[in-house]
Amino acid sequence: MNTLLPLVLLGTSLLANSEKHSLTYIYTAASKPSGIKGIHEFTAMGLLDSRMIDYYDSETQKKVPKQPWIKRLKPAGYWSKGSESRKREHEWLKININFLLERTKQDNDTDSHTLQWLHGCDGDLHPGSNMILGQVMDRYSWDGEDLLYFSNANNEWVAHSPVALPMKMMWLSDTALSVFTKGYREKECLGFLEEFVNCEQEDLKSASPPEVYTFKRNARVETNTILVCMATGFISEDTRVQIKQDGRSVTRQDGLMTGEVLPNGDETFQTTVHVEILKSDKSNFTCEVFDVATKHSLRKFWEDEPSKSPVGLIVGGVVGSLVLVLVLIILVKILKKSGERHLLLVMKTCKVL
Repeated sequence: MNTLLPLVLLGTSLLANSEKHSLTYIYTAASKPSGIKGIHEFTAMGLLDSRMIDYYDSETQKKVPKQPWIKRLKPAGYWSKGSESRKREHEWLKININFLLERTKQDNDTDSHTLQWLHGCDGDLHPGSNMILGQVMDRYSWDGEDLLYFSNANNEWVAHSPVALPMKMMWLSDTALSVFTKGYREKECLGFLEEFVNCEQEDLKSASPPEVYTFKRNARVETNTILVCMATGFISEDTRVQIKQDGRSVTRQDGLMTGEVLPNGDETFQTTVHVEILKSDKSNFTCEVFDVATKHSLRKFWEDEPSKSPVGLIVGGVVGSLVLVLVLIILVKILKKSGERHLLLVMKTCKVL
């Protein structure tokens, strides 16, 4: 019995040291054009760990790379074939939209309806080992309501709504679709995930570190001052930005305020944190940034030569994010009833468009 203990501990250690990665594709098709500039009848995007790696819409009708490493990785033929594939996927969704409109007897003349398809997989990458498949995702939503999803536990499609039952039966009887879907779930998705992660990680080794700015603002109370730390140019939204006081992390209970993570428009992000302190406080305050993607770690003191507030960078990020507001609202409506995990994913997606 005791001989099992080292094996259990070893397995636990491997799991703790593994990295979780995901590859997800999101296709969104509307029943008719919106007439709004920038809101397309069909869009498709690929996401690696919530960062966009490719994009397609029905206006340009071209699948394009959104990360430099994947552009170098895949030849021109990959993108032209991908464009043709996206056209077929648009047609596939349009067929199902027409079917749903007939089944639900919904009016498409006055209201636009949306069908969204999300599929992909995640996996654990262990040091010195191959990617191990985790969960496979495949689900459809109609006007914000869950429609169909594939149950990995039961290896079958599950209909959330009575209107989806005929679709489920049609898909089960389509042998070609079943073979393709099974192959993608069991092999192809994991292969792409591992290939993309390895290539991206090589690319990240040469990535520039974020820029960190520390400056002070006047507080409403004359005896106080506000310490502001801004980090910009980081790649992962999970990047940690924190203020420390004599080595101790300042928390919300201490009055720490954390800003939103905003896109810079070049596939990087920015954010700010600040805290109000007494001007008489003699503690050593530092701003510490850790970019999860590149593993860059930076520290800056407020005792350093004062830097001006990078207003241009902040405004640029805010202006860029305004373009995404409408897309965010629509996508949230589309998936408002879907699983929380997938809704969070789509909300993250909007920040990297």
